Amino acid sequence: MYNNFKRVVHLMVPKRIIFKVEPYLRKVFSITKKGHNHCCTICNFKAKQWILLPNQDLLCPNCGSISRDRRLYLIVKKEFFTPSCNVLDFSPSRSLFRQFKREKNIQYTASDLSGNFIADAKYDITSINKESNSFDLILCYHILEHIIDDEKGMSELYRVLKPNGTLLIQTPFKEGKIYEDYTLTSETDRLKHFGQEDHVRIYSVAGLKERLQNVGFKIEILQFQKEVYFGFSDNETILKATK
Repeated sequence: MYNNFKRVVHLMVPKRIIFKVEPYLRKVFSITKKGHNHCCTICNFKAKQWILLPNQDLLCPNCGSISRDRRLYLIVKKEFFTPSCNVLDFSPSRSLFRQFKREKNIQYTASDLSGNFIADAKYDITSINKESNSFDLILCYHILEHIIDDEKGMSELYRVLKPNGTLLIQTPFKEGKIYEDYTLTSETDRLKHFGQEDHVRIYSVAGLKERLQNVGFKIEILQFQKEVYFGFSDNETILKATK
């Protein structure tokens, strides 16, 4: 029912209106989902059940976060939020954007070039319009698989990150080597080969690590397991890159 309702709303309501009214609609919807079986790390909503999405991910009925959002917020809040921390976030989920904006001790900037996300700026990741050494923390989740010149994007991320700063990065992953083929330009071909119409490659963990190291980053691979109460997915991988 949830997925059908969402589809109808997106067909009938302009995106800018959806962004404004979504929190209120979710508040109403979540009333029937209250319980004690689960807890969202972002909005602290206690739920009797998550919303199961078609891709098997678990959605918070109150704020709309998915599993990777909830884990990322917990990691960032515990390890990286320090007074005056300057954060750059590329195309964040709406649940994360709203929560990060509530944090009083950080300077948070969200960027989105596509217009599909709420954002403060429109930075091209291959040519970021900021001075070098600007950010303490950069969040780059499910972005680089969209970027043809990904190594230039990585170089820019390295440039604008402060010395000793941290980049948290995640993409879809596969075993073996990176798979990319720039002759595949149609949405049909990209969906078939890369899993989504606007993806241009599938990284392996080792391949992404190597490319990040080539531009100067030091890399730590973080592995996480399933956690039912918070709705965290199993075998989740995050690359922690430091300058």
